[in-house]
Amino acid sequence: MKYKNILITGGAGFIGSNLALKLIKLEYSVTVLDNLSLQIHSDNSPLYNSIKDKVKFIKGSVLSYDDWKEALEDIEVVVHLAAETGTGQSMYEIEKYTDVNIKGTSIFLDILANEEHSVKKMIIASSRSIYGEGKYLCEKDGIVYPNERLDRDMSQKDFNVKCPICKDNVKLLATDEESKIHPSSIYGITKQVQEQMFLVVGKSLNIPAVALRYQNVYGAGQSLSNPYTGILSIFSTRIKNGNNINIFEDGKESRDFIYVDDVVDATILGIEKEEANYEVFNVGLGKAIDVMTVANTLVKEYNSNSKITISGNYRLGDIRDNYADLTKIKEKLGFEPKVSFEKGISRFTKWVDAQEVMEDSYEKSIEEMKEKGLYK
Repeated sequence: MKYKNILITGGAGFIGSNLALKLIKLEYSVTVLDNLSLQIHSDNSPLYNSIKDKVKFIKGSVLSYDDWKEALEDIEVVVHLAAETGTGQSMYEIEKYTDVNIKGTSIFLDILANEEHSVKKMIIASSRSIYGEGKYLCEKDGIVYPNERLDRDMSQKDFNVKCPICKDNVKLLATDEESKIHPSSIYGITKQVQEQMFLVVGKSLNIPAVALRYQNVYGAGQSLSNPYTGILSIFSTRIKNGNNINIFEDGKESRDFIYVDDVVDATILGIEKEEANYEVFNVGLGKAIDVMTVANTLVKEYNSNSKITISGNYRLGDIRDNYADLTKIKEKLGFEPKVSFEKGISRFTKWVDAQEVMEDSYEKSIEEMKEKGLYK
């Protein structure tokens, strides 16, 4: 073991708590800095309860210099997960997202640059959202990186991604780490900035930095009460409340869903492998799964009578498709996802079945977006 003491910001959250428990099993000493945000945690969060007696826990904010200083005492590795995460919500709560995600990161890096510390490596949780629309193939123009889709097209029920050169429809390809970075949401922009800050400052201070571009992470333990992120939890909560599911666009939009256990394993490889230093990696399953398939699978798993409607509604800032090319992380770090979508969904729905039914706040979140002109 090269390192001993690890700080996880946001470590009482979904990914963070799972990572903390795995690191503890591997005999690391773990400190957690988390503000226990009510949008993500319940008042008596099972995720927090699962770690509170096993880690050094600091209830605090990444926006507090003093909280960072306390959390960084004797720390060798920082895994920075703490962030505001809703893509849609980020488009109208802009100050909050830039404050937490960018300013919170800048306080940490400022401490590294100007104060005494023991940090020897740092990992930033980046996101597939930094790509915007991913990598595509145009029959006329070859590999292209399309711009965000236009309101005028989507209002006519044309949800296809267009070639930025000839404007024809294009074919989806796996997005690799060398693909164009052009986020289409404030959330995506903040994750891009976080990633760049980590890599630039890491190189300038000779502290190895690693950026992990997580795809859509899901699994047992994720929030079922946050209506702003995660279609698996949003759909599950609606189903459990006896509500119907409204599918945006035409139901063919797709995402790359990766089970949290695989994300934890990839993150630990980022911590332990020197080959990860100063590199960026996609972390996903490497498969595109459309939203209609997700909805049908959940209804079947829950044996539900909820109806699925393809409404043609859409949100400005949403991408059409993205799935990860995993070639780099497989070759450099030896990462191979172990949990298939089918196996992961089965685990996830069994866990949901054992939970108390949460209030369905989805319609409230939709009304907020309507008011801001982001939901059509």
